[in-house]
This record gives sequence, C-alpha cells and structure tokens, in this order.
Amino acid sequence: MLHRTARRCRGAPCATTRRARPQEQQGQQLLSSLEKEQSGHPKTPAATMSCSDEETLAALIEISRTPEGREGLSDVLADTLLLLPASPARLLLLRLRLLRNLLAGDEFNQHAFIERSGPSVVAASVLSLSSLAPDVVRAALQALGNTALAGEFHHDAVWEALFPEALRVFSGVKDTGVLDPLCMVLDTCCGGEGGRRRLNELCDEELGLPILVQVVNTASQVEHKEEWLEWLLFKVCVEEQKFESLFDALCSTNDVDSGEYNAKHAFLLGTLSRCLNNHPKEVTVTDSFAHHVFNVHKHAAETVNFTHRGTSPLPTGCPAIDILGYTLQLLRDMCAWELPSPETQGPVDSLLQTGLVKQLLKYLGELEPPSTIRKSMSKGQGDNHPALENAKVCPYIGYRRDLVACIANCLHGRKKVQDEIRKLSGILLLLQQCVIDEDNPYLREWGLLAVKNLLEGNEENQKEISELEMQEPVITPEIANIGLKVEIDKETRRLKLVNTSDT
Repeated sequence: MLHRTARRCRGAPCATTRRARPQEQQGQQLLSSLEKEQSGHPKTPAATMSCSDEETLAALIEISRTPEGREGLSDVLADTLLLLPASPARLLLLRLRLLRNLLAGDEFNQHAFIERSGPSVVAASVLSLSSLAPDVVRAALQALGNTALAGEFHHDAVWEALFPEALRVFSGVKDTGVLDPLCMVLDTCCGGEGGRRRLNELCDEELGLPILVQVVNTASQVEHKEEWLEWLLFKVCVEEQKFESLFDALCSTNDVDSGEYNAKHAFLLGTLSRCLNNHPKEVTVTDSFAHHVFNVHKHAAETVNFTHRGTSPLPTGCPAIDILGYTLQLLRDMCAWELPSPETQGPVDSLLQTGLVKQLLKYLGELEPPSTIRKSMSKGQGDNHPALENAKVCPYIGYRRDLVACIANCLHGRKKVQDEIRKLSGILLLLQQCVIDEDNPYLREWGLLAVKNLLEGNEENQKEISELEMQEPVITPEIANIGLKVEIDKETRRLKLVNTSDT
C-alpha cells in the first residue's frame, strides 16, 4: 500500500501508560510467541525457513496494514532487514511486503530504516536473485517509495541506493504493477530541496536518460496511465525542459514501427496532454516546451496522409496521426491557460508571435467543409462539387474540432488575434464551423465559442459579419427531413424557410 504523505512523527514515550489496542496486543503476542520458540537459538536466516515462518509473516503483514498494528511491531523492522539478504524468493517477497507496510506513513520506522542502510539492503537483496519476479520488484519499490515520502534526507538515501544500476534493472521489468511504484520513487526523489540535482542526473544522456526511455517503452507496451507517470514525465519534459532530449532518445534503429515516429513518441505526447488537461492549475508550461510541441505538430502535419478519412478518435494506432492530434490538444490547452496577471506573458503569446493562428487557419481552410455543409453542397452533384475535389479530410475523429478549439482559445481576450483572423479572411471560415459534423463531436459548440470570442468587443469584425450575404440556398439534413430549405429573399436579402414541395 502506498501513502503519499507521512502519518506523524513518533515522539518520546509518554509517562502515562495506556492500554494497548487490540491489533497492538495481537502483534505483541505474536512477537512473544516467536521469541519463546527461538529462545536459546541465534537469529539466523536458517531459523526463519520453516513452513510456519510463511504463516507468521503473513500474519505480521496483515497486522501491519493499519497504524494501530504498526505501533506494536516497531522492533520487527531491524530483524527483517537482518534476514533479508539471505532470504529465498518466497520469503523475500513476504519480508518486503512487511517492510512496505511498516514504512507506510510511520516516521519512526522510516528513520530507523535509513539508519540501518535499509534502501541499500533492499536493492542488493532483490538484485541478487537469479531472475526478477515482478511481485518482488514491486514490493521493494513500494517499500522504498513509502520511505522516500518522509523527506529530503530519505529522498537522498533512496536515490543513492538505486541510481543508476538498480533503476536500470527495475525499469526493464515489463509489468504495470512495477511501473507505478517505480514512477512514484523517481518522481518523489526528484522533488524537494535536492530534487533538481537528482532530476539532472536522471536526465543525463548516459546514466539517466536510458532509464526514462525504458520507462516510456514499458509504459507504452502495457498502456500504463497512472498519475505518478504523468507527473514524472511532465517534470522531466516541461519543468526540466528535457522534452527534446527524451523525444529524440525514443528513436531507435530497432523500432518495428515504420515511419519517422513510433508508438513511444505518441505515448509520451498523449501522457503529457492528459496531465496538462487534467491538472491545468497545478502545472506550469514553459515557452521552450510550447515551441517544441508546435514544431512537432507542424512536422507531423507534413507527414500525415490527409486523403484517408479517420474512423476513430485518438489514439488511432498510427503514430504520426496520434502525434498530430496530441500536439494539437496540447496547444489547445496551453492556449487556454489563464495568466495570473495581464502584464504576464504566457506560452500562447510566444506562440502567436511565431504564426500559430495563421498556421491553424491554413490547416482548417484546407479541410473539406463539415458534413452538414458538405451534404448540402453535393446535393445533385454527388461528390464532384469543385470545392470538394482537392480538399483534405480529417485523419481522426475530432481533428477539425481540435483545430477550432485551439483557435477559440487563442481568440479569448486578444484583439490582435481577432484582427489577424479578419485580415487573413478567416471570419467566414470560422462561421462555417458552427454546424453539426458527424466526424467531429462538439464542433458546433466550439465553433460558436470561437465566433463569440472573435466578435467580442471588436466592432470591425461585427461589421464584417453584418455585411455578409448568403449567396445560394442551403439544405441541411435536419431541415430537409421536414421538407424545408433555407433561401435568401431577393428583396430583403434576409434568410427565409421555404417548403421544398412547393418548388
């Protein structure tokens, strides 16, 4: 069991006696019975290999699951560490689980564990096995993770015992049960006062980066999506600004994926996107990271085949398409980031200076119209309408919506962007997105928000829209089903509904 915070510091004994809790009594009774059985015998590993020892350890593990139970087992930790190195695999697993529980939120045990070189003993005991069982590695990392949560002194001790050799070995265990406590240990140790130093070591190209590459590789294979991994990768890629280094390191000549991107690239970007989307107020995005994401997005847009209509949302299983989508969603969420004060510049302001809006409008303008408009245009002409001949299609379900959402967020409270879109003749293009599209859920809602942000407080844009005239009748499936179509009154130039049965 993993605890993110320490329970409390165990102080000096109180002069006033108290009655032991039931679980404490049970633990003390169990220890007393063990002492009687082993009286006159030295405490050696051989003394713990009987069948009854597994039962005893199982009982101790159960008792130590609660704070009350751990109160009566404070003397067990030292004996467990002493017996750990020579333990066979089965007893090693049970003892590691017992240590994990004893170290969960108990600062007295956590300090005693460090004093007795517990992290080094645990790492050496696990590495001594001829083959690594995922359950053993998991229990060891959980124990070390619970220890690291106690503070900077514990961070450093755990890190010294694991980096880099043990972490390289543990990161190669392809099991989601191992990956979560591994990410917990890495993320926790890379925090606090000395966290920057350890994070730099983790990002070192020779010593640490191979560990991160293995973590991403394993996580992508087992589809791991827990928060410890999100926080770790966001810390490395954004806070430490190592996104480019890690992204490049994920390229390998041994990749079975074809093309310039692989599944590990897509997984990394998908994880970062999920973290930013789920925790917008808890993370900070740097200009450097924003520009790296934009560059990857532009490159992916040149790689993706826009002649094949996507039939699924992200992830699609095609690395290039997934990277196109995840980078676009990252840009969308970065553009939605609210600045603490009007004087502060955020990543979006830096991106706007490099032509973000112009690029997004270009991508949107190259797409075929939304399905509602497309069906109206092709009525009577099949798919041979001139405007549809060379148009690109959405490579995944939601691509058009994500483009419009990103533009909508860029427009919010920015008159320069409002004016830029008008000067780029993008007003009509955005108006066309205020419809239902079968391949883009919530396109209409994002389109309406984009238009609202486009017009808000901007008289020039409002005037331009008021002067727009519809040039031809429009028939949408929704109104066609009830026998109507939209036309322009030749005298008033206003829209009107016409019964199609009368024409």
